[in-house]
Amino acid sequence: MLRFVKGLAPGFLIAMPQLGDPNFHKSVILMIEHGDGGAMGLVVNRASNLTLRDLARGQEIKVARPIEAQPVMVGGPVEPQRGFILHDSEAVAERHEVLPGLYLSVTLDALEPLLSQGTARLRFCLGYSGWAPKQLEKEISAGAWLFTEAAGDQVLVGEPDKMWDGTLRGMGVDPAMLLPAAGIH
Repeated sequence: MLRFVKGLAPGFLIAMPQLGDPNFHKSVILMIEHGDGGAMGLVVNRASNLTLRDLARGQEIKVARPIEAQPVMVGGPVEPQRGFILHDSEAVAERHEVLPGLYLSVTLDALEPLLSQGTARLRFCLGYSGWAPKQLEKEISAGAWLFTEAAGDQVLVGEPDKMWDGTLRGMGVDPAMLLPAAGIH
């Protein structure tokens, strides 16, 4: 069972240029869990080459036309075969509220109705981003990440490839002014 821990979750981590890890270049991560045991989040702005139609075929699920071309997101480098569904459907029984109106589901029982009905807004992520205890705090203090509050609509609406710039601008930061610095040591 998932547990949601206060702290940096829920919220957005925004990768800074000095991070240097190609897995997180210009990433926006929705933090799901953060606590003494470590942290877990999903990159919500990096599309893979797969679509929901490709994913549905592999699971023998019918996918509704309005969402079939939507890309599957790369949620992070940890367990890249594991799926996570962020969505706004209250009709799905297996769901955990991350933010008001934004739910996380992790089972095939949730995937089938979300894909076949096509009425919910969703982002399907493969893999997740994880940190050992105190690792994320060290990275933040080294300037690798910025943190800001998140809203469900930011995750589910809009073009993922514009989310990094848009989130920074929403914080009053001009992305063009961010210069890569020496990496984290």
